[in-house]
Amino acid sequence: MADMHALLSAFAPIWLLTAAGYAVARSGLLGVHAEEVLGRFVFHVAMPAALFGMVSGSRPADFAHLSLVAFAVATALVSAAGYGVARRFFGRGRAGAAVSGMASGYVNSANLGIPVAVRVLGDASFVAQVILFQVLLVSPVVLTLLDSGTRAGGGPDGRRTGGGLRRMLTMPVRNPVIMASLLGVAVSAAGLRLPDALTRSCDLLGAAAVPTALITLGLSLHGGPTGEAGRAAGRTGRAVGDGGRGAGPAEVGASVALKTLAQPLTAFLVAGPLLGLPDHQVLAVVVCSALPTAQNAFIYAREYGQDTTLARNAVVASTVVSMFTLSFAAWALGPAR
Repeated sequence: MADMHALLSAFAPIWLLTAAGYAVARSGLLGVHAEEVLGRFVFHVAMPAALFGMVSGSRPADFAHLSLVAFAVATALVSAAGYGVARRFFGRGRAGAAVSGMASGYVNSANLGIPVAVRVLGDASFVAQVILFQVLLVSPVVLTLLDSGTRAGGGPDGRRTGGGLRRMLTMPVRNPVIMASLLGVAVSAAGLRLPDALTRSCDLLGAAAVPTALITLGLSLHGGPTGEAGRAAGRTGRAVGDGGRGAGPAEVGASVALKTLAQPLTAFLVAGPLLGLPDHQVLAVVVCSALPTAQNAFIYAREYGQDTTLARNAVVASTVVSMFTLSFAAWALGPAR
């Protein structure tokens, strides 16, 4: 069984940085626009740098594994379920449902997945494949739904950028996350070796993405959303998306249940009975699927003017629950000790 102390150590930075963001918000140290500014820094600067550095150093062969297929199938099924539940039972539009789908199936594979994998699996090689899968395949789908489902097609200010087809064709140029990923793919496919100064700069800037996102998450826990979305909602604690209606406990609970229970269970059924993978690969797929919701869901929702309470609360709640589901998965599927 995985040592709970080791898992707590892996989770500790998430709690500490989120708490630091909350404390900063309470103190008013960074002003009323801190959440807006830091959120846009993560989305437009730090995250693209991190993704470009990561993808440009990857190899196409990283995707040639049945275990990744099992993870991808489970992610697709659960994310689609989250999207459908939000549309059918909670009346969300396309963009709001995309946030729900992401909260239900997009795992915290980077800052949390790596230490958990090292502890439970012995290495982080499969987590690296999961990161690339989410960056190159899941994120573009989510961002496309967000882009097509918002009036602005890339911002919460209500300005139109043209017809649906035009927005779809120009989204890679307008979206820094997708653009950075595509540039990374081009560099990787061409086999280019980038100058060390450039790679080190991207690594240094990209390292700010996760801690800044967690600080921003903590800022959002103090009061309602800030920035353009918060001002548009009159600072009532509700976002502009879906008529300014914030997510209630039932909606958050549905996303958390899908993320922490349905996704690892689906991953087990696909990897084990369906594909018949070896035990160690089944364990890797289930452990990665049991990771909590990534803070990217909150950053994307905030950037597109959607309800941030769903993503924010799903990140926090799933991080608590996943400590127990990860421990159970490691005990039930791990090698005997």
